[in-house]
Amino acid sequence: MTDRNIRVEPVVGHAVEDQEVEIVERKGLGHPDSICDGIAEAVSKALAQAYLDRVGEVLHYNTDETQLVAGSAAPAFGGGEVLEPIYLLITGRATKEYRGTKIPAETIALRAARDYFAERFPELEFGTDVTVDVELGEGSGDLQGVFDDEGRRVPMANDTSFGVGHAPLTETEQVVLGTERRLNGPYADDNPAVGQDIKVMGKREGDRIDVTVAAAVVDGYVASLDEYDDVVDGIRGYVHDLAGDITDREVRVHVNTADDYDEGSIYLTTTGTSAEQGDDGSVGRGNRSNGLITPNRSMSMEATSGKNPVNHIGKIYNLLSTEIAESVVDEVDGIREIRIRLLSRIGEPIDDPHVSDASLVTADGISVADIEEEVTRIVDRELADVTSITQRVIDGELSTF
Repeated sequence: MTDRNIRVEPVVGHAVEDQEVEIVERKGLGHPDSICDGIAEAVSKALAQAYLDRVGEVLHYNTDETQLVAGSAAPAFGGGEVLEPIYLLITGRATKEYRGTKIPAETIALRAARDYFAERFPELEFGTDVTVDVELGEGSGDLQGVFDDEGRRVPMANDTSFGVGHAPLTETEQVVLGTERRLNGPYADDNPAVGQDIKVMGKREGDRIDVTVAAAVVDGYVASLDEYDDVVDGIRGYVHDLAGDITDREVRVHVNTADDYDEGSIYLTTTGTSAEQGDDGSVGRGNRSNGLITPNRSMSMEATSGKNPVNHIGKIYNLLSTEIAESVVDEVDGIREIRIRLLSRIGEPIDDPHVSDASLVTADGISVADIEEEVTRIVDRELADVTSITQRVIDGELSTF
């Protein structure tokens, strides 16, 4: 039997799929908040890898305070222009010297940001359409002390905090997540008029799902209002078909509902993101670490992106709790829904939370007592392997937003 404090109990209330109303949101890759999340995490991974390459271990840092100030643009059919660039400030803490080795943390951060924009935002010219500053201070002495390995196999928690995860995704969650990822993936590859700023809101009332999509359209690929309308119609049909592959419920799809064709007010952009026109952004204001915003679920308000993957609980426990939830559902029969909550205490080993709570909704005929031992075993196993999260984050295997 494990010495870890693991609790298994029934969920209070109904499974989300049984609730009358469900709301799910995802802010897409090009949403200003997601841009900040993406840059913060790209810089985090670059710093972690640089520390490993130069000194053999990941040193103290965090980049989870990145901020975006919107620019301004004049979109026009056939191609407009950026009038004032988007401004991005990468800020946080980093170790810049370790045992005589100097590490150019700010140069590493700037290079990571440049590469991130080049790979994901083809309509944004780095240095012209978007300008970036990097201001990384040194870490506080007490937190660096908590971080210092001192030969320990398992790092000590940097904070008293918690992470939350759940599984499986409901049909509405699957539709919302799949919509943005496919529109910003295979669909955009064939339809360059679709910009990266795609926000999806799902609402289920009973057995009817409404999917509302706000999709930036890139002006350089549409020559008229009719062509813009064709882009919107194409998105609507694609999302409806995608949802039909996930659910048998009635689905209605709405795209760019604020458009007013008579007034010529449409979601037309020059760069594919609302960040070009008055929409600011910040790390941690968007998707949780599973890629969704889910008010029907328990959620942590921690910013996951940009935090150090060695001992920063706001990152590790949110990722780990989701991994645990998915493992339990995959391996144990009779679970309709599971929520995992992990609470740390600063200075204590991250593989031994202050409490690990698994709350279940089971299928008819199965009690929590029937499967409690098996669930506990899996939670204990995954906690024992918590340090694997670090390398998986650095390698890009785990998404933080």
